[in-house]
Amino acid sequence: MKMKKKSLILLIGLLFLFALSGCGSNKSNGSAKTDEKSEKMKLVSDGKLTFGMSGLLKPLNYKDQGKLTGFDVEIGVEISKRIGLDANPVTNPWETIIQGLKGKKYDAIIGSMTATEERAKQVDFTDPYYISGAQIFVADTNNTLKSKEDLKDKRIGVVQASTYKKVAEGYTKDIKSYPSDVYALQDLGPGRVDAVITDKIVGFSAMKESGLKIKDVGGILQEEKIAIAVNKDNPVLLKKINEAIKSMVEDGTYEKISVKWFGKNLLEK
Repeated sequence: MKMKKKSLILLIGLLFLFALSGCGSNKSNGSAKTDEKSEKMKLVSDGKLTFGMSGLLKPLNYKDQGKLTGFDVEIGVEISKRIGLDANPVTNPWETIIQGLKGKKYDAIIGSMTATEERAKQVDFTDPYYISGAQIFVADTNNTLKSKEDLKDKRIGVVQASTYKKVAEGYTKDIKSYPSDVYALQDLGPGRVDAVITDKIVGFSAMKESGLKIKDVGGILQEEKIAIAVNKDNPVLLKKINEAIKSMVEDGTYEKISVKWFGKNLLEK
């Protein structure tokens, strides 16, 4: 009789433990479902990555026969594909592009935006998808000017009223101003200037599009990290875009797109 009583008590105890275990499981499953729900991207349109740009910055983003194209667009299309969404590039005036993002007109800005501390107060930035900034360019036959140290007392061309004039003043007093970057870069061949300081992307684009026989020397003088902006309440999208950028770089897709548009890998300093 005592044995039966002990067995009954043991059975009740086991049933109690199983019940507790079951409650724990249900709670865990509920938590997992909550986590899964919170891991959703916030999108303007279901199934699409809508990303904004000015559409006026050739060859980065511009319209060709009414269709958006350019380096930024191709990067956006590839990112969309890697996170399982259809690409939906749209345009917005640059002066209100952050307001458009915050107003949920698009999910991200993929429009060659420099990640600055001031902008980071309003939006979150991904890892950079290219590096730009002030770069030295010389004629491709110039083998004496190889670094910023060699700029001392040389004649440097810059675009008038640009920030690059101040950069050039740190190396020489002999500065020639031009109405456009292309005019300045064209003067390298005939030797009217020894070097030109301009934006890295502008120089690379001129080399490829205009066939100018010039080359970049040294590293970037003032680095600018160009990144993708997303709203601060969208951390999952931020994470997925970063993962997509990383995978594009690792498998060589990024370099392929970059070389197509600029003849260079824009992430290489």
